[in-house]
Amino acid sequence: MARSDRPTLTIRARFDSERSLAIAVLAMLTAVSFLPVLLTPIPAMVDYPNHLARMYILSQSGTPNANPHYEVAWAFYPNLAMDLLVPQMARLMSVENATRLFLLLSQLLIVGGALLLERVRKGRVHLAGFAALAFLYCLPFTWGFVNFEFGLGLALWGIAVYLMLAEGPWPLRFVVNTGFVAALYAAHFFALGIYGATLGLYELWRIRDQRVTYRIAAARLAVLAMPALALFAVMHMTAGSIGSEGTSWFLGFKPIWPLRIMNGYNLTVAAMTGLALMIALLFAARRGFLKLEPAGIWLVIGFALLYVVIPSKLFGTAFVDLRVIPAAALILPAFCSLSLQSRTWRMAALAAISGVILLNLVAVLAVWLPYRADYAAIIESFHKIDRGSRVLVGGTGDNGDPPFADLTSYPMYYAPTLAVHYAGAFVPNLFTEAGKQPVRAREAVRRLAIPYGGPVPSDLLAAIAAGRPPADVPPFIRTWYQDYDYLYVLGPPAPNPLPDLLEALDTSERFVLYKVRRRS
Repeated sequence: MARSDRPTLTIRARFDSERSLAIAVLAMLTAVSFLPVLLTPIPAMVDYPNHLARMYILSQSGTPNANPHYEVAWAFYPNLAMDLLVPQMARLMSVENATRLFLLLSQLLIVGGALLLERVRKGRVHLAGFAALAFLYCLPFTWGFVNFEFGLGLALWGIAVYLMLAEGPWPLRFVVNTGFVAALYAAHFFALGIYGATLGLYELWRIRDQRVTYRIAAARLAVLAMPALALFAVMHMTAGSIGSEGTSWFLGFKPIWPLRIMNGYNLTVAAMTGLALMIALLFAARRGFLKLEPAGIWLVIGFALLYVVIPSKLFGTAFVDLRVIPAAALILPAFCSLSLQSRTWRMAALAAISGVILLNLVAVLAVWLPYRADYAAIIESFHKIDRGSRVLVGGTGDNGDPPFADLTSYPMYYAPTLAVHYAGAFVPNLFTEAGKQPVRAREAVRRLAIPYGGPVPSDLLAAIAAGRPPADVPPFIRTWYQDYDYLYVLGPPAPNPLPDLLEALDTSERFVLYKVRRRS
């Protein structure tokens, strides 16, 4: 061997060693990141108990254990990923485990899809795995947007497969695209939007880069858009829908969300990790370490414009703009490269991203593990409720919407909806919005159902009971003391607000259960 070859072999061996270390760290972080789901029977995610309650209704529909207050009504609309899959999985295991398995599958789709997309685009795995783990418990996911999480993971796989076929025969690309469009429509509408926006921007870049004729450009875009247009036409003809009406812009939050996106429970941790990542990316870009491919530039501009112009609430779905951030964070690593010439810098970068992932994971475990006892306590309280009762949910303290509420107490907001299973009860807060869920309240209680909403403030309930209701009091609580049999008051235990009307049956650190003494 020539002496001149030895330095080259030494450098190559060093890079191979560092690459092996990075892969080992990624594998370890991946295994650890799934622990919260594996260790908690009911993950402490805001919407999760509500989704679990609906899974019980769907799984028990048509059986002797079916809830008497709800009925199943399927229609041609999106956002049905778990509604379609979990009841089928529940034939082989408990509904609780099937729902948790669905969440775990969603996480696997996120991590695996990000890795596959980068592999397809670059021919190797470099940044995407760490980005996926850093955002695995970001704010939209820890708030329990599980259909969106599943759909986004599926979109990553669809984008990767489409890019594999981008230069191949168009009929195959059309068939594959049609399959993913149909699956994404059923899974979650906004995930379909992310899929379409990404591939649309990519095709526009490819058209410009290859300087193809208008005819070829139109054909490429038609192959991409036709399946979605066909689905929307079928939805229109079958009286389907995409959620409810309602569009709102909360422009003041758009500059804030990037600093709160990383963690759904601790704003300090979210700001620290988000700010650290932004500073590191800016530094790497300015020094020339981080470079975007031309297609990546198109995607960055497209995602930035989408984040700015998209409403905060669209088709009745809240926090729509917030969901753009994790989508961009999972897709863009496949279109950029990071080159650090110094071993010290490479090890520092590996340690930094590992620290971000572990810090977020510790914050998640610090909330999820204690909630095992809290959820067990409220499930035990359901045995004190007469089967078939009507249960109202109230709250003490700050019950405002996030990010103003105490984020560590927020996972309890929908826990009382599990009474629909354990006590066959009616709970007005159960998600039953047409266009999103295939469950609806029966005619006898439909006037009391609210498709979305948190606990009713206790002072409002007290004012209604005292005969001093506000002019704009919602119909479902206008005569709550006549319509409901039980009341859960969420929050730290407090003195009975209406001792003549309410009888305390159970008390926990996070709730008090009252029986309502009916009066006319």
